Amino acid sequence: MSLWLLNHISTFTLAVVTVGGTVVLAVAGSVLLRRRYPSLARGEHNDMVGVTLGMFGAIYGIILAFVIVTLWTQLDSTQTIVTSEATDAALVARDAAAFPAGVHADLDAALSGYVHAVVEDQWPRMRAGEPSYGATETHLRSAFKVLQAYNPASPREQVFYEQAVVHLNDIAGQRRARLDMAQQELPPLLQALAFGGAAVLVPLTFLYGVRRLRIQLLFVASVAGLIGFSLLLVFVLDRPFSGDLSVSPTPYREGALAPYWTP
Repeated sequence: MSLWLLNHISTFTLAVVTVGGTVVLAVAGSVLLRRRYPSLARGEHNDMVGVTLGMFGAIYGIILAFVIVTLWTQLDSTQTIVTSEATDAALVARDAAAFPAGVHADLDAALSGYVHAVVEDQWPRMRAGEPSYGATETHLRSAFKVLQAYNPASPREQVFYEQAVVHLNDIAGQRRARLDMAQQELPPLLQALAFGGAAVLVPLTFLYGVRRLRIQLLFVASVAGLIGFSLLLVFVLDRPFSGDLSVSPTPYREGALAPYWTP
């Protein structure tokens, strides 16, 4: 369900629903509780409620900050992995220019098939949370076979050959890391702490009584809005290949890899 929402609904719409819905529910709950228990407006329990809100809010804030920073770091790491994989593929393409025409053509064909498989087959699968090695495995093996069958004829070719092998090995490693990141998600315990904590903290604000209804609703709405926006960040950052804030496959279309996309 979360992947479907990220891939079919814009982040702006999710923000309106999440933040706006949290604020509306919090305001409605506060009004209903105040009407049910008019004595809350006198603030008879504000000392106890204030201490509880402060302690719980501090603990929950630390947990939420930790979750958001972790997810943002994961997204940044995923972008680095994708960029590194595309860069290594581009370097292999450049190194291949030093080889004989037949070897160059075979290696180019394997690399072209690989980047097309990454963008056109693997990327949609990663967005859907179902990454697979199959789409790129054949092309990567073809590239390795080309290099394994080639014997450099000069010191110059030997240098480029060694570099090409290193970069091709790096591609294989980066591919595995990318597919592993596509399966990462926030552990259930942290999900429970993030979303369950909001379900406890927001209702606690209802108990902090203020004589003027507008002031109390402003207080409740502000806390609910901040928590709703934080939960939205947790939701959209949890899947690095899904949604509007996802990692882009653009690096596989640029630089030395751009010719593979020309008609």
